Amino acid sequence: MLKRNPLSLAKTDPTSALTPFEEIERRFEDFFRRPFSMMESPWWTRWPGLAGEVSPAMDIYEEGGDIVVKAEIPGMKKEEIHVDINEKTVTVSGEKKKEEKVERKDYVHLERTYGSFARTFALPAEVQTDKARATFKDGILELRVPKTAEAASR
Repeated sequence: MLKRNPLSLAKTDPTSALTPFEEIERRFEDFFRRPFSMMESPWWTRWPGLAGEVSPAMDIYEEGGDIVVKAEIPGMKKEEIHVDINEKTVTVSGEKKKEEKVERKDYVHLERTYGSFARTFALPAEVQTDKARATFKDGILELRVPKTAEAASR
């Protein structure tokens, strides 16, 4: 005789592969397997389901006489992204809008996030904001800003 598990037919939340408690439990177990992995990136970039917001991953590094900022912002147009930079900080912000208005869909799984975001970082050196250059290609924003003469000489 075929036995069925009544829970196997229960509908689950399509917006999450795991419940928040399952996700926390999984992260807790991961911590003991790789305790220093938590320092690799901010928690909100690793746990987008718990943060519930758009939060692009960003890298900032020095290359030659420039400070380079790279941000992963897939699915957006360059006109939807705003950059504010001064001598000490850079802010990347924007709003990722839903592609369509859906009243009802029978989603099996839904992960894509939409909404506003803003990330601000302190720059490792003072920069010449009037010489900043930006490119946006294949969902990657790249800013290159030359360091001031004083900062470059250090």
